[in-house]
Amino acid sequence: MTKLKLIKDSKQDEDPLLKAAGKLFRQKGFASTTVREIAGAGGMLPGSLHYRYATKESLLLALMEQGITQAINAVRSAIAASRDPIERVRLALRAHLRLLIHEDDTIYVLLYEWRALSGEARETMVRLRDRYDALWDGLLYEAAGTGRLRTEIDLKLVRLSTLGAVNWVAQWYSPGGDLAPDEIADTFANNLLHGILAEDRKE
Repeated sequence: MTKLKLIKDSKQDEDPLLKAAGKLFRQKGFASTTVREIAGAGGMLPGSLHYRYATKESLLLALMEQGITQAINAVRSAIAASRDPIERVRLALRAHLRLLIHEDDTIYVLLYEWRALSGEARETMVRLRDRYDALWDGLLYEAAGTGRLRTEIDLKLVRLSTLGAVNWVAQWYSPGGDLAPDEIADTFANNLLHGILAEDRKE
């Protein structure tokens, strides 16, 4: 099996090839983007690109690795501001949503193009995604450990449903809308943590 060639570089986020690839993958989709187009946009010959990234899939995977690392760092930085497990969930949602609506092609590609990967590349992507999911699972388990959450809830489904809903914000958010990003995130947090039924209507 051919090993995927990834670049492990502390300045990976400044890589013009990854930046060019992210923009093209977002505009045209992974399948419709050619290596020649990426090389041209990154100011490099196709042969030089292949020297650094053996396949188009390995380039997409490197871009997604960058996105996962960016997301993990953003959430960890946000939750460091509080020791309250419930508040940390709110802060994490704010950080996650800010990444989604930021003009960053990496996060958009991470959300919508990962299915283009197959075989070893897809397996690697799943392992990368699991790192981010584990961070969220830890936050939810900490919140549950306070005794302030209902004991019968499935925390994995909570994570899947909440992040799935928040991820959709990338499709409809408008900078000129009525709500600021943190207000949108707080609405999701309130719906998650407090529900949508009025207290006097709950049975």
